[in-house]
Amino acid sequence: MPSYHLMGKVPRKRHMVFRDNEDRLLYEEIFGTEGFSGVYSILYHHQLPAASRDNQILGSVAPEIAPLSPHRHRHIKAKALEQGGDPVTGRRILMVNRDVQLAVAAPTAPMVLENGDAYFYKNGSHDELVFIHEGQGTLETMLGDIDFVEGDYLYVPRGVIYQLKFREDIGRMFIIEASGPINVPKKYRNPFGQLLEHAPYWERDFRRPARLQTHDQRGTFYLHLKLNDMVYQRTLDYHPFDVIGWDGHLYPWAFSIHDYEPHAGRFHVPPTTHQTFEGPNFVVCSFVPRQIDWDPQAVPIPYFHSNLDSEEVMYYAAGNYAARRGIEIGSITLHPRGIAHGPQAGAMEASLNAPRVTNELAVMVDTFNPLELTTLMDTIDDPNYTNSWTQEER
Repeated sequence: MPSYHLMGKVPRKRHMVFRDNEDRLLYEEIFGTEGFSGVYSILYHHQLPAASRDNQILGSVAPEIAPLSPHRHRHIKAKALEQGGDPVTGRRILMVNRDVQLAVAAPTAPMVLENGDAYFYKNGSHDELVFIHEGQGTLETMLGDIDFVEGDYLYVPRGVIYQLKFREDIGRMFIIEASGPINVPKKYRNPFGQLLEHAPYWERDFRRPARLQTHDQRGTFYLHLKLNDMVYQRTLDYHPFDVIGWDGHLYPWAFSIHDYEPHAGRFHVPPTTHQTFEGPNFVVCSFVPRQIDWDPQAVPIPYFHSNLDSEEVMYYAAGNYAARRGIEIGSITLHPRGIAHGPQAGAMEASLNAPRVTNELAVMVDTFNPLELTTLMDTIDDPNYTNSWTQEER
């Protein structure tokens, strides 16, 4: 949540002399968005934050866009992708547009270079929302550490230097990289930014950095900086986690999908009821276990709807999604604009006598600009999925 927070030591006023215990002058940095008009924090460093000894181009990480193909619904068996890489290099981008990149990762290694040295990462052009599907560990950042477990959303604003560490170096993630901030929807906030009573969560559900680790350490440290589709390496003479204190509104946080409080209705509620976050031209929704549609005449699964101006992407994390048959845990469905979708053949009839509760756990991203598919989709796309509406099961 973008509410005020302070960690470590800061001076009484901004832009004033501030020294450490050894009487060394500390360096102030305004870490902010939209020039000097957006959300920001103020950081105090032991070292000059702009200093670097060597700068190199590592190369492009631009995804390869697939040729135009028939416009249809897709079941993407993302779990079939080979595990590997670390939490950054192991990302496999599946869909992109000018606002967002959607990727999965199943890392099996820590963030370490070929020479054995650890590296740090900074996304300089995209805010990141990482859904932890499997695994647990710690997000270590220059602004402090956040422990995470399965079901956590991790928000990392652009410009934050971090290392994502899984215990035993094993995990599974669904990653959203956005061209702008990802935030709590305005409909959940009052004019002062406080969450309203009808919001599906409360400020205390958001976990801020819990420990600030300050390294006043000289040496050789490697920082990988991503800008758009290029990655650069900056070699530093100091540890990048050299912040002795900071305060402000811009910092990483965590939120558990299990802390999302669902809304339900006597008849089926629309997907917008499940909205959790919003970004530039997209929204993120959380589908969690809940009671559903208790009127005796209710059809307790989603009704058919046409995505006339949005692309619907659903990542399936656990449970059983009643409207979809044959979907695997860890898979993704894409229901693109221009064609209707809803319960598969036989699902509506079957739902009428089913228990009026659901154990589903899924993350949905609706984008309001068309998505392009990458060539990775060819190897994990189920071509039969689009035919699952064509014949009614009796």
